[in-house]
Amino acid sequence: MCEPLITVAVPSYNQGRFLDEALASIFRENVPVEVFVVDGGSTDGSVEVIRNWEVRLKGWRSRRDEGQAAAINEAIAMGRAPFVCWLNSDDWFVPGGLERLLAEIQSRPDVPAVYGRAWNVVEESGKRSPVWVERFSERRLAMRCIISQPATLIRRSAWEAIGGVDARLHMAMDYDFWWRLYKSFGALGFVDSYVAVNREHRETKTRRNRRKHYAEAMEVVARYYGRVPLKWWLYQPYSVWFKSLFG
Repeated sequence: MCEPLITVAVPSYNQGRFLDEALASIFRENVPVEVFVVDGGSTDGSVEVIRNWEVRLKGWRSRRDEGQAAAINEAIAMGRAPFVCWLNSDDWFVPGGLERLLAEIQSRPDVPAVYGRAWNVVEESGKRSPVWVERFSERRLAMRCIISQPATLIRRSAWEAIGGVDARLHMAMDYDFWWRLYKSFGALGFVDSYVAVNREHRETKTRRNRRKHYAEAMEVVARYYGRVPLKWWLYQPYSVWFKSLFG
């Protein structure tokens, strides 16, 4: 049996209706992986889904925890593979997506992580649209998060060097992580190919807590960029108010 090349953390809480698709998308990839499901004590049948995959999982648990970021760090720490990522239980990889990310990062020893393009799918309507993803630029990263989290792959050495995601954050922990990764190791590599899907539904944190998500993201920008670009102030009313009513 091949040694795993990628540690995949799958944080989940009451997302049983999505979890099976997320896990299936990981295991259909032609890549040796070790997968850890960290469930926050779900009561919706998630454990039954996990048990159906138990023979292929490296490990799992279901109990109350300290939140998504802490659970991700916990799962990554249990693994030993040289590359790491996390896939939220309501997202999934497109066929061959993880393989493309692995090939790119293996060919780019100069980058701490790589990321590709992703689709956004609205559960209620089935509408599919591209997530806003761009080639890496500090200026553009300060304007918005140009990296789609499910479409990323990170070197374990870089992950461990900066201590993983900040467990104190609950909304913009990925945005904060990309900034810290960039500040410590330089620009992330870009894969101009669709590799993952972000599922949007009524229970997502960003949809339920737009104001908190926006405030946390703006704090991240100010911390690492030194100021908050005007775009954030201009766009905030639309993002927080209009989308809350009609999004």
